[in-house]
Amino acid sequence: MSVKAKKHLGQHFLTDENIAAKIVDSLSFENYSQVLEVGPGMGVLTKYLLDKDTETFVAEIDTESIDYLKQHYPKMQDGHFVGDFLKADIAAMFSGQVAVIGNFPYNISSQILFKIIDFYDQIPEMVGMFQKEVAERTAAVPRTKDYGILSVLVQALYDVTYLFTVHENVFNPPPKVKSGVIKLTRNPKEGLAGNEVLFKKIVKAGFGQRRKKLSNSLKAIEIPEAVQNHPFLDKRAEELSVQDFIAFTNEWKNA
Repeated sequence: MSVKAKKHLGQHFLTDENIAAKIVDSLSFENYSQVLEVGPGMGVLTKYLLDKDTETFVAEIDTESIDYLKQHYPKMQDGHFVGDFLKADIAAMFSGQVAVIGNFPYNISSQILFKIIDFYDQIPEMVGMFQKEVAERTAAVPRTKDYGILSVLVQALYDVTYLFTVHENVFNPPPKVKSGVIKLTRNPKEGLAGNEVLFKKIVKAGFGQRRKKLSNSLKAIEIPEAVQNHPFLDKRAEELSVQDFIAFTNEWKNA
């Protein structure tokens, strides 16, 4: 029995065991006892997770894949399958901390990252394979073309490490692009508590017209009079660091 990769689910099954083991070993397995794997396919990562001293759960919507995993990995039974990751209520499903790992479907990769942000308090760590472009955008630094909304929103909550690049030829079927594996490690969220909604609004508006100065791109959300002469408004969004955005949000909120 095998699982046929389904294009509409964005499935590309990793076939290199060394890379699979390397991805799993990139998790720390510290201060949590549960791991949630997204899109396990035929279990190339699952088998290595089951060797660790944690309880493994999987988020999968492909019934063929679920049947395969149950047949080949007896530890994986009904209670270990949580359905669609993007629809999952992590807080309801897990009582404690849970790390996330996966060879993520490329067609929903940004949505997966935003979902992790939503459950920041419960997800201390993530290791995942994305389309290389998305991995680079997530880890990007200011004043680069890849630095944008995704970079800032993720890095406000997690330290991001680009681990390694994966070639197309180690997948079945091979994708048309290279892949990149990144690690997110939760940071203390210093200075942002309580201002997350405004922070997202400022970041999205700022990068919505990234070639313009913030004084222009933020007009749509009504800049408070008290910060209308702020020096950051003379800069473009890509020139501000994550900490700059956090500091500016706090001043805006307190204006």
